[in-house]
Amino acid sequence: MHRYAIALAALAVPLALRADDKGTSTELDGLKSTAPANWKSEKPVGMNRVYQFTIPKAEGEKYDSQLLIFQFPGGAGGVEANIARWKNMVKPAEGTKPEDAYKTSEFKVGDAKVTQFEAAGTYMFKARPMDAEAEPRADHKFVGVIFEGPKGNTYFMRMVGPAKTMDANRKAFDEWLKNFK
Repeated sequence: MHRYAIALAALAVPLALRADDKGTSTELDGLKSTAPANWKSEKPVGMNRVYQFTIPKAEGEKYDSQLLIFQFPGGAGGVEANIARWKNMVKPAEGTKPEDAYKTSEFKVGDAKVTQFEAAGTYMFKARPMDAEAEPRADHKFVGVIFEGPKGNTYFMRMVGPAKTMDANRKAFDEWLKNFK
């Protein structure tokens, strides 16, 4: 009996690995997409987080990148208020004008309206949103998304991390976002 248990356990390991290789299925307001397999899905911390991913750091980087997806009952302010909040999280690099450090665009993903904010510079990291002090992390990139779903629910995404890691994962992020159907 013990040998059968070991054999079954040995067979289960490749199956679990294969499941992880497919990535995590994500659903926002009835639309689904599969996150890239290298994004590590984690149990969301906090009551308003819907999904939370760690994106492994690129070689030579100190920090992993993170993708956090929130949904706030009753909303979280409008598009402009959130973009203003995000701008306060990323300071332009020395000598860079704010208009060169920040970019906003709008597009549709299926029936969802998407507003995307991009920033590069020094990320003002806070372990908790209400922390008084922030740890400046230079050479970071930030992608914020306001995803207004077809059923009326709005989701807020924040992908942030070292520039090298963000650059290496940007195409996968864009594909994941645009694949919500």
